[in-house]
Amino acid sequence: MAEPIITFEKVNKWYGNSFHVLRDIDLVVAKGERIVICGPSGSGKSTLIRCINRLEEHQQGVLRVDGTELSDDVKAVEKVRREVGMVFQQFNLFPHLTVLENLTLSPMWVSKMPRKDAEERAMQNLKRVRIAEQAQKYPLQLSGGQQQRVAIARALCLTPKIMLFDEPTSALDPEMIKEVLDVMTELANQGITMLCVTHEMGFAKAVADRVIFMDQGQIVEQNTPHEFFSNPKSERTKDFLSKILGH
Repeated sequence: MAEPIITFEKVNKWYGNSFHVLRDIDLVVAKGERIVICGPSGSGKSTLIRCINRLEEHQQGVLRVDGTELSDDVKAVEKVRREVGMVFQQFNLFPHLTVLENLTLSPMWVSKMPRKDAEERAMQNLKRVRIAEQAQKYPLQLSGGQQQRVAIARALCLTPKIMLFDEPTSALDPEMIKEVLDVMTELANQGITMLCVTHEMGFAKAVADRVIFMDQGQIVEQNTPHEFFSNPKSERTKDFLSKILGH
């Protein structure tokens, strides 16, 4: 096992006093590992990955990202956020900025990078997601699939060690899903640590080192894709797979 880059130890989170959204999560992610997290709606999977860059705060347990423990310490949170890129369901691009401007904003403001360098890096990452020719367009001139690829390139501009994807294809039309998954598959082959919440089981089979199934705030089952799909252990997993795979 490569050295761990993310460690959850008995992590718990509540919303308000009553809704226990994460229950005693124990999870170790190795550097360079690719994990797909699936499960029914409301199972806590998005909350789990949003804790990794402190978009959600856990209330109990220990969560370490690349050697830094996430707590109320603002400096620790900032350090982790510099190493973690995130791609959301909605693309969250600024409509009044061009694609290129969307990508250079953060490196110039957060990392104080000179414009020329930021633009060079932006163009490299737009090439990586195969959309360099759209650099001068505005987001709303692009298709949903193209916008999501821009969002992926934007996350890559901060050269993260870890990429989090929160249902990156669920807002897309079916014909655009493949172009986004293709880009994610290429990234996966470049050794970046990836955690992806998705229902795209073909992607899980092709790319994941490990598939994790969550239900009711717990990790119910985890295995290699082959074992997970061909030999699910828990009834809840079997039930979930029969619903989304239709058998």
